[in-house]
Amino acid sequence: MKLIIAYVKPERFREVKKELFKSDISRMSVSRVRGCGEQKGFIEVLRATTDEVTLMPKIRVEIAVNEDFVEPTINAIIKGARTKELGDGKIFVLPLSECIRIRTGIRGPDAIGGMSQFISEKRKKELQQGIGKK
Repeated sequence: MKLIIAYVKPERFREVKKELFKSDISRMSVSRVRGCGEQKGFIEVLRATTDEVTLMPKIRVEIAVNEDFVEPTINAIIKGARTKELGDGKIFVLPLSECIRIRTGIRGPDAIGGMSQFISEKRKKELQQGIGKK
């Protein structure tokens, strides 16, 4: 299991989400954040007042995935976010030692959800029958 964290331009988030959905990745957490990397911000002049904006608006997307969804998730984010311009964003992939679904207490790959080769046979059958999709 992995936790994928991506920072993307707000104007590219719609495309990122579209590409993720095409890859059957629909479970995510999204936050509006501010930060800077190589882009380093810009100088804004408003009514003769100069203001240095060093923290740029970004969208933070967090997605917990099983091993077989790591590369498809990364590829979808890159495809949706890439403009080949400075500030396109970053993707971080971290190990995820445990995942627990609060409602049911299910742990591990089954708790992440989705149809993965790493979920249990029992959970695969439940998903195929539409059981537990609340």
